[in-house]
Amino acid sequence: MYKDQSLKKYLDDLAARLAAPGGGSAAAFGAAMGAALISMVVNFTLGKPKYAKYENELKNILHKSEKLKEEFLRLTDLDVIAYQSKNPRDALNTPFMAARLCCEGIKLCPPLLKKGNANLISDVAVAAVFLEGSFSSAYVNVEINLKTLDDNKLTRAIRKELDQKAKLVKKIRLATEERVGKVIRG
Repeated sequence: MYKDQSLKKYLDDLAARLAAPGGGSAAAFGAAMGAALISMVVNFTLGKPKYAKYENELKNILHKSEKLKEEFLRLTDLDVIAYQSKNPRDALNTPFMAARLCCEGIKLCPPLLKKGNANLISDVAVAAVFLEGSFSSAYVNVEINLKTLDDNKLTRAIRKELDQKAKLVKKIRLATEERVGKVIRG
């Protein structure tokens, strides 16, 4: 699958006239980049005396961001498989899981504004932007797949959950960008 191939191969296939990969896979891949940026910030912070008091929390964030990165990579491929399967439930579940995980991932950003290496604060903002964008992209893919289901109860429950998460994701991204902007501009 794509996780073991070059970025060029993935992007060429994404751009080609192929049924998959498409938007759902791209949403998961964008989220993987957001999670990787969180890991990078932590990796550049661990071992610095200035941040020693946060080491346990930072290691916990790194553990979570690495797990998320791997899961987003898995979903990048799983979305392709789900789309090719022509199973509406599989096609729905993959972006739904990606959206849920984007919400978990973006929650790792705010602590890094204080406890992460200050030289990488802009990377925290980029991670938040990637995760919000990937959340929104995954949500669009959930919506299109909900149209194929004939289950109003499930549709309402999923929309309710994702609408609540959308508000939280947006709030975190805005607060992160605002804080980073203040630091960068002084």
